[in-house]
Amino acid sequence: MIEKMDKRLRAAQFRARLADAMAQTGTTQSELSRRIGVDRSTISQLLADEGARLPNANVVGACASVLGVSADWLLSLSDRRESAAELMAGSLSLTEAPRALVDEKIFDWHKEAAGYKIRHVPASLPDMLKTRALIEWEYKPHLGRTADQAIGASEDRLQWMRGSASDYEICIPIHELYCFAQGIGYYHDLDPDLRRDQIDFLLGLCDQLYPRLRIYLFDAKRLYSAPITIFGPLLCVFYAGGHYMAFRDSDRIATFTGHFDMLVREADLSARHFPTHLKRLRDDIR
Repeated sequence: MIEKMDKRLRAAQFRARLADAMAQTGTTQSELSRRIGVDRSTISQLLADEGARLPNANVVGACASVLGVSADWLLSLSDRRESAAELMAGSLSLTEAPRALVDEKIFDWHKEAAGYKIRHVPASLPDMLKTRALIEWEYKPHLGRTADQAIGASEDRLQWMRGSASDYEICIPIHELYCFAQGIGYYHDLDPDLRRDQIDFLLGLCDQLYPRLRIYLFDAKRLYSAPITIFGPLLCVFYAGGHYMAFRDSDRIATFTGHFDMLVREADLSARHFPTHLKRLRDDIR
């Protein structure tokens, strides 16, 4: 909420902030006047006037643009110096998402968020919970001759993530696990023994890591979620196929955290009942 400010004080703060921005950027009065298209005497008056008058919006906006600050900051309507474009650039980033296991960008985000709760809706089964055999089945067609090297490096990162101080909450559509166990859809040519081994591996992890690792299953017919990871209060990242879209502003992080928490509240199977469901799926594998 913007505090009501006396006109004379606002004018004094405008002069101080304009002088500060000029000093920070090394901009002289002559240069500023030339770049915004006014007489040098106008700039001198802006800096020296002791009255309560403020320049018109065009002059304020032009000064802000040239000096790389926001007009709201110059007018004491905000304490953030950055322009709207800079704020957006700082809060949103778009980076390439290679078809590879736990690439460097993902690993860096996990390390940055060490100690915070990490909430995750994966695109399929979570990479950090896969067996080596499943990883090879899924990634070798894409990685070719570099598969063994890439998988070895990824296993080291996944091991770090499993041993980190972060708590993990993972929400998976209930049909994803069913398709996996039945070997249909995406998993149609996956060997039954590999599917059994993967479920046994998941059961072992749940036993070892609960409650630090909690997996919930939700019904995608009632609820939908794009693949997303929320790294504590630091950032949330959408997986969009070829790119990651990362947000760092607190309002969006809070919004998507609320979305994830709704998936947990509305889950058909809680983390406590997840192992029982896994065992039933395993028993049905033929």
